[in-house]
Amino acid sequence: MRIRVLFAIMAAGVALALAPSAASAQATRTWVSGVGDDLNPCSRTAPCKTFAGAISKTATNGEINCLDPGAFGAVTIGKAISIVCQYTEAGALATLGSNDITVNAPAGDAVYLSGLDLQGANTGLNGVRFIGGKSLTIENSIIRNFGAVNGQGVLFAPTGTSSLLISNTSIVSNGSAATGGGVLIAPTGAGVATAVLTNVRVNNNAGVGILINGASTVMIANTTVAHNANFGIRTASGSPTVRVGTSVITGNGTGVSVAAGTIESYCTNQLNGNSGDGAFFGACLQLK
Repeated sequence: MRIRVLFAIMAAGVALALAPSAASAQATRTWVSGVGDDLNPCSRTAPCKTFAGAISKTATNGEINCLDPGAFGAVTIGKAISIVCQYTEAGALATLGSNDITVNAPAGDAVYLSGLDLQGANTGLNGVRFIGGKSLTIENSIIRNFGAVNGQGVLFAPTGTSSLLISNTSIVSNGSAATGGGVLIAPTGAGVATAVLTNVRVNNNAGVGILINGASTVMIANTTVAHNANFGIRTASGSPTVRVGTSVITGNGTGVSVAAGTIESYCTNQLNGNSGDGAFFGACLQLK
């Protein structure tokens, strides 16, 4: 009898030793703080220091929140997740030639970013680079100073079928040559992109404000595209379809340039004051 009891106690001890601890489990919601520590569990009372530290402790479809202002560092996102820092300053400062946020998630995964201040310090490559995933949403954010030669505020280059939404966001002073710019939508290979930009400010970028290539369908509404050195809105390759409404395009090298596909207007736009205004494709789209 004593032997059986001893074996039972030993077996229970082994099971407890092999079981994952509560501290190592991923949480649905985690927190970061300017005074946090990535050795913490990223709970509200013991937050992490960086997004990279928190993401490994956050479950798929979970959310990272910011407790207070801080510089939370660059991060690569490989799963469905939200980073929401709506009511505090959440910064990420890129190093030389790097991306602040890279998204390369499975085909069915959605990524949501809100309340971020992404700063390239004039040497960073891309503010947000999207390679894979179902969708990317960027809201209520500032993306600036990604000053590498090919630097982009947002580079949306899916390899599959993906969608992009940017709203209430400023994308300014990116790139240092004609190949850099504010937003580049350019699916690769068999990739297909759909995108909506609404209430976005795309200003003072070195190359093109918004460049759309490949198999892309894009709606631009209530947006200001101003003082971009070469082009405001441009299509250059592939078969993109772009529609623009209630937007201001001014102060650019060329306001609208259609070199591939179409850029159509609802004729509710202000296209003037550019070095060359250019022209939309075809007649006005019908308002119903």
